Amino acid sequence: MTDAGRSTEWAEFLDAIGRYPALAALMILLPGNHDLNIVDRANPARLDLPFSPAKRLRQMRALSAIAAVQGDRAQVFEGGTSLRPTLNESLAPHRTRIADFASRGGLRMSIKLGRIFHDQFPMILPPREPDGLAVAILNSNTESHFSFTNALGFISVEQTNRLVAAIEKFPKARWIIALHHHLQEYPMPVAFFERIGTALVNGTWFVRKLRPVAARAVVMHGHRHIDWIGTCGRLRIISAPSPVMGGTNDVARHFHIHTLVGGTDGRLCLLPPERIEIAGSEPGPATDA
Repeated sequence: MTDAGRSTEWAEFLDAIGRYPALAALMILLPGNHDLNIVDRANPARLDLPFSPAKRLRQMRALSAIAAVQGDRAQVFEGGTSLRPTLNESLAPHRTRIADFASRGGLRMSIKLGRIFHDQFPMILPPREPDGLAVAILNSNTESHFSFTNALGFISVEQTNRLVAAIEKFPKARWIIALHHHLQEYPMPVAFFERIGTALVNGTWFVRKLRPVAARAVVMHGHRHIDWIGTCGRLRIISAPSPVMGGTNDVARHFHIHTLVGGTDGRLCLLPPERIEIAGSEPGPATDA
């Protein structure tokens, strides 16, 4: 949602979707590496030390924005074991401290807010019917403090255990598992530097954890900026293209609308996607310098 997790960027994003409340009510947000781990886009070599409050500040900004969009729809784990309160209910005891930290900062307040961000994941949008569609919203970002590692992805054991518990709680549900990073590198020719430091560090392990639910799940992610739909074993994976990445307004772009259908055998079926073309704008008249 942002380029470097700045408060002005979050404000602009929330103002933009605020003009479309019906669309915002359908949106599901999850944090990306630019929201959390990009320290300074103007100075890529700048370090963000592990004890810097700026890292926590970016986490609290992202969490507050996510709560503003889906705080009454997403459920989180209470005590790390049972899926019960909504995200807004989970954050309610901490809102004053989060607001004070956003206003004043400081290392001590940063430490006190240490576990709040990670404890909210995975967020779960439960199915409306026992065999309906559920959504698991993951945080796949590493604890990075340097530009050369800010794109790395990682899914913690604790978060995975909570995800497995949620899946077991709805044993007939079909699942969208949404995360920012791709699980593994794709079998396609790309420059070697594009394969370094972008996929989940523990992607192979995480794929194994998803095997029991693979037939009734689809994984959706971004980050890679590649239009790709495929499988890893039985697990279907959808990579979102980037309609506005690396181009100007006069270049045509596209995205997909995906249709999911529940099979009679409990499977989740993925129909051929509908490709939506975005025409490029006509270049303006040339002017003399």
